[in-house]
Amino acid sequence: MSQETVTITDNRTGQSIECPIKKGTHGPDVVDCQTLYKKLGMFFFDPAYITTASCESRITFIDGEKGILLYRGYPIEQLAEHSDYLEVCYLLLYGELPTKEQMGDFKGSIYQHTMLHEGLLDFYKGFRHDAHPMSMLVGVVGALSAYYPDAMDIGNPEHRKMSAVRLIAKMPTIAANSYKYLIGHPYVYPRNNLGYVENFMHMMFSVPKEEYQFNQTAIKALEIMLILHADHEQNASTSTVRLAGSSQAHPFSCVAGGIATLWGPGHGGANEAVIRMLQQIGTPKNIPLYIKRFKDKKDPTRLMGFGHRVYKNYDPRAKIIRNVCHTLLQELDATQQPLFEVAMELERIALSEDYFIERKLYPNVDFYSGMIMSALGLPLNMFTVLFAVARTVGWIAQWTEMMEVPDMRIGRPRQLYLGSKQRDYVSIEQRGI
Repeated sequence: MSQETVTITDNRTGQSIECPIKKGTHGPDVVDCQTLYKKLGMFFFDPAYITTASCESRITFIDGEKGILLYRGYPIEQLAEHSDYLEVCYLLLYGELPTKEQMGDFKGSIYQHTMLHEGLLDFYKGFRHDAHPMSMLVGVVGALSAYYPDAMDIGNPEHRKMSAVRLIAKMPTIAANSYKYLIGHPYVYPRNNLGYVENFMHMMFSVPKEEYQFNQTAIKALEIMLILHADHEQNASTSTVRLAGSSQAHPFSCVAGGIATLWGPGHGGANEAVIRMLQQIGTPKNIPLYIKRFKDKKDPTRLMGFGHRVYKNYDPRAKIIRNVCHTLLQELDATQQPLFEVAMELERIALSEDYFIERKLYPNVDFYSGMIMSALGLPLNMFTVLFAVARTVGWIAQWTEMMEVPDMRIGRPRQLYLGSKQRDYVSIEQRGI
């Protein structure tokens, strides 16, 4: 059976080429147009790569129209209900759910590498007392390469595996130390007798003079948040990691590049923007005026945390995290705070009014995750840091997958040049004459 093709014809010359059609497990077919420039002398113009498949991947699949998110084929709803974050990490890295023995070995490897080199702890002292913790994350993760030179041997599968373990293990420690540095508290060393999420919360919130009291609802909320944010296909930060990795850069610098991209307010800062919006609204009585301004096309007012670039239906992650968020707010009695009163009223309006339903402006995962992190007592500048902790496994899984491609080539997007035509240099004495 011959492969299906698409014919692309240059109507100016009548010259045509046959482009093979590639079919994936799920999702739309893809036209393989790699010979377009060679045979027709043209490129496709696709700003922001909206309709370009930049790679083949077996990790994550999203159907934005149907509201589907799969990790290695498993629905996110099932993983959030039955799995934990480290099991999801194993799944994303290795493609299958682990056996008990495999899970035990994997957790043991993670727990053995949670500490940071003491010399790296001094790195924090170079930052200003009020530095954004994301700047620390970018710097410290990039500096890991100085302590693990074996990571430079990216052609060695065992070294790639160890780099993945180190990143997943150390990211909560790096993040918690950033927070402790900002508030002037001593760093809290990781404890191997605690689970991954419990250990992170202990490093974040415990103090030497008293025993830290764990809240199981808060731990569950944070666990689910990490699972929901573990990977999300070829988004901006993941594409950055892949593009950097295509140059054969070491994994720590690639992930540092992903962190820097995530820091952008258009990507990882959405949950922080939700809280700022709620603070701006102030009280539930101000909501009608705010929504009126939002509906006015001439008004720049934006409604943060509603709708999604990819999900044209309801964000499947939002369905999961909504119940967790409500449970946590009720247990912490946070619903009595004006901020959360505003959020609950906004949610009610978005889920009931025709204007929002017709436009599918449902609350997304950022709406609920922002409220959860606020309820946990995290400052706004730590919201994106927590996102980075969750997404680390996705970045390193995508990087590892790319490194295993036999004919991997360095990424090299093309452009539509609109600058000056070729011209000759004129000496400064002759310019303006």
